[in-house]
Amino acid sequence: MDQIIRAEVRFQGRRAGELAKLGREGFRFQYVTEYLANPTSLPIAQNLPLRFEPYFSPVLFAFFTGLLAEGCLRKVQSETQKIDERDSFSLLLNNGEDLAGAVTVLPLRESS
Repeated sequence: MDQIIRAEVRFQGRRAGELAKLGREGFRFQYVTEYLANPTSLPIAQNLPLRFEPYFSPVLFAFFTGLLAEGCLRKVQSETQKIDERDSFSLLLNNGEDLAGAVTVLPLRESS
């Protein structure tokens, strides 16, 4: 069984959802109930409208990939952080507090 790695997604500082890597099955993004219950909440991306049902993708959602550094900066990040340059999810978790725009992605620590 593949390990599930989860991350908290914040939008404008508010907890908006959870992003999970589901091993070989791909990725899941789901808005949290308290975010959906707030009438002022906005979707984090146009292609991820507000809804209770989770979104699934065999690859990291394009929205999250688009938040990552490109070119020389991505190469520097991957080298200094010892992460494969093609591993967008790990780069997102390592750099998710300092993304361009209103979204941050923070690793969730599993409680023992």
